[in-house]
Amino acid sequence: MTINEFPAYRLHAGVDGGRPEGRVEQIRVEDLSPGDTLVKVAYAGLNYKDALAMAGIGRIVRDYPRIGGIDLSGTVVHSADPGLRPGQEVAVHGFGIGVDHDGGYAHYARVRHEWVMPLPEGIGLREAAAIGAAGYSAALSLHWMEHCGLAPDRGPVLVTGATGGVAGVAIDILDGRGYTVCAMSGKPAAHDYLRGIGAHVVEAPPDLAGASRPLASARWAGVIDSVGGAMLAHALAAVKPEGVVAALGNAGGGELPTTVMPFILRGVKLLGINANSPMPLRREVWGKLAREYRPRHSDRMARVIDLPQLPATLQSLLDRGHIGRTVVRFS
Repeated sequence: MTINEFPAYRLHAGVDGGRPEGRVEQIRVEDLSPGDTLVKVAYAGLNYKDALAMAGIGRIVRDYPRIGGIDLSGTVVHSADPGLRPGQEVAVHGFGIGVDHDGGYAHYARVRHEWVMPLPEGIGLREAAAIGAAGYSAALSLHWMEHCGLAPDRGPVLVTGATGGVAGVAIDILDGRGYTVCAMSGKPAAHDYLRGIGAHVVEAPPDLAGASRPLASARWAGVIDSVGGAMLAHALAAVKPEGVVAALGNAGGGELPTTVMPFILRGVKLLGINANSPMPLRREVWGKLAREYRPRHSDRMARVIDLPQLPATLQSLLDRGHIGRTVVRFS
């Protein structure tokens, strides 16, 4: 198979250490990071981490040039792994793609076969991208929360940062599983959207300017938090006895101004969620995403754009003007 030059969104080092320069340019397969498996990309997701990389915040990308995109779906062109057959539909996320290794914002991606996950039956390429690393993180959170005893009859579940990609899928899955979901968002215009994907109640975030109380009225059986910082501390103080909290983001800061009181007086369980999971766990959770965790509103949550729209959409995500998921279409 002959592959000619193809377009990719590539980041280049900024002048004198400044903001990276991102542009769409023509490249060849030989320009991609090394790997033994070539995937023809169908869709790639837009994530907050991709926006940070574009802006050069946090030194997420250290080596340039780099093709962004931390998750993708596509079909196998060829692989050193005989278990990955040409034309097979797959997803790749994590393992440093889009950061340390060229990612999904190109018509082709070259990766290691150990990173490639065949899609479970029933999930197509567009839906897989709409779920992406964000949706996987949401499902992984619920997987471990239910492992720790969370169930619909235990009480309502709070989802913070509700208009984000992780939170949207979390709301959808929780509602489908029979949970009562409270979505917390500071965007009044998004309330109808949030109710449409499964939120039963929508609340504005509290004033977090002051110190959080060690304990507050117990409201939540569970919390899926993608904000961190003072928001997570506030949520922990209001979790019911034996409740479960999944922490998977730090958009609100990396510090956690809390006390041990929720843990030693109410038995609250705080779970750290790292989506860069080993492959057996990925397969298990993606299997749930194809069955009992299947999102019902993927089309509503994820809009599709083309490659020229990518930089402006990433900037919107960085500016907190973005709702739900967006995927860029390649083929």
